[in-house]
Amino acid sequence: MATQIASLVAALLLLDASLAFENVWPTPAITWTGELSVELAVVVLVLAIVGASGGRVGRRVVRWVSALWVLLVLGRYADVTAPALYGRDVNLYWDLRFVPDVVKMVTTVTRAGLVLGALVGTVAALALLYVLVWIAWRRIGRAVADRRERTALLVASVAAIVVFTAQQASEHLLQHPRFAAPVTAAYARQARFALTALTASAYVPPSPSMTGDLAAVRGADVFVVFVEAYGAVTYTRPEIASALAPARASLAAAVRDTDRRVVSAFVESPTFGGSSWLAHISLLSGIEVKDPDRNARLMTERRDTLPRAFGRRGFRTVALMPGLRIGWPEGAFYGFDEIYGAERLAYHGPEFGWFAIPDEYSLQRLDALEVSKSDRPPLFVFFPTISTHFPFNPIPPYQPDWTRMTDPHPYDGPSIVKAYGREMDWVNFTPVYADAIAYDLTTIAGYLRLRANRDFVMVVLGDHQPAAAVSGAHASWNVPVHVIANRGSVLEKLRADGFVDGLAPARAIGKMNELTPMLLSAFQ
Repeated sequence: MATQIASLVAALLLLDASLAFENVWPTPAITWTGELSVELAVVVLVLAIVGASGGRVGRRVVRWVSALWVLLVLGRYADVTAPALYGRDVNLYWDLRFVPDVVKMVTTVTRAGLVLGALVGTVAALALLYVLVWIAWRRIGRAVADRRERTALLVASVAAIVVFTAQQASEHLLQHPRFAAPVTAAYARQARFALTALTASAYVPPSPSMTGDLAAVRGADVFVVFVEAYGAVTYTRPEIASALAPARASLAAAVRDTDRRVVSAFVESPTFGGSSWLAHISLLSGIEVKDPDRNARLMTERRDTLPRAFGRRGFRTVALMPGLRIGWPEGAFYGFDEIYGAERLAYHGPEFGWFAIPDEYSLQRLDALEVSKSDRPPLFVFFPTISTHFPFNPIPPYQPDWTRMTDPHPYDGPSIVKAYGREMDWVNFTPVYADAIAYDLTTIAGYLRLRANRDFVMVVLGDHQPAAAVSGAHASWNVPVHVIANRGSVLEKLRADGFVDGLAPARAIGKMNELTPMLLSAFQ
């Protein structure tokens, strides 16, 4: 008798824990803290009623219930893990379309043996999960055929449902036991997301005015450099800020030594942890774009953009896109004169990460292809970097001799061995993230020194915060923006908008798209 009771209790505990676990932030791990699952109570109640009415919970029913339960477990895992690792709730309608890209990225930067091991481990874990769930539901099936056990299950499940309902009615009633958020509610939320996306009109607000004469930057080359995953966390997390202090000091020195000045602020990105293009289009169009549907709708319209505005004033507009390996219809929307994707950049050196091309090489190629030309119009350059893209490793070595970057062997052997030999810590991304950001800041500093005689207005900003595994819990969506120039009138206007001198922003001055009219006003 005791053994029978123990096996039933064990089955109930297993099934409850499988739907009521929580994330061990900020890792993929989970833990159960004793919360209850109302879905378990509902399913047990239904099976008990079937048993009481003379029905039989046979093997086929157990198989179907077990399969459904595994789907609920997977939904629970995604629901509690995505905010910890990614920084926002999962949205299946938006996110599933990017799964192939993520898989390709991970398999590109990870050893084949590790990928195969992870795949085998995942399949084995799912198989084990199904077996354990099947054993537990098989035990429940036997319990509902026994009058005494069925009565106990009926009473317990009804009591749990009543308590859960009371707690939903008022948070002050029956605070214990605690219930986990229902997984079915998470799936219902995903269904609402999809329905809204499919049926709602993707209204796009009007574009801001871009009719100014850009007199304050006439004759200068204007760079908009989006540093991938460069977030406010690089200031707010002490361990990252301290790791970046030498690189920031180097950048500050390069600004000072080349007779330039820098002002900084924070702006709020429209995205978090990924989907960089939403930040790009928000700044270049001046319209807030927070989801792929508005992005797609905007692409069908003829709108003014920063490249078009600069093009009307005699600038040659260039997109430096080292991560671009396929067609880019957005280029036509933006109105660039020239687009340099990965193929045109023709990098033949050692590869780093999914995108292969070091950011230093991309800048060097831009310099050779566009900047160093004589008797040319001023440039407007859009450059989304790639060397700081997740998973941040391997990090290219910085090469002080920029002339070597076009060589098939741009790095000395020990530096390559060190870069490739760094093992990835899939639990703690913080050190490698900080080093990757340091590489890009050092690269920008090196380019300022390389072209100390050029008249640059360089806007350097983040596209979004890194994933929550780096940013931390409840991180803001803010990213830093630095404007580097030797034109005092431009910097003075930006100070009036909330920018402060130096590389340390003081506060957020608005959203990403609200930065667009600020910059245009400063450039008038």
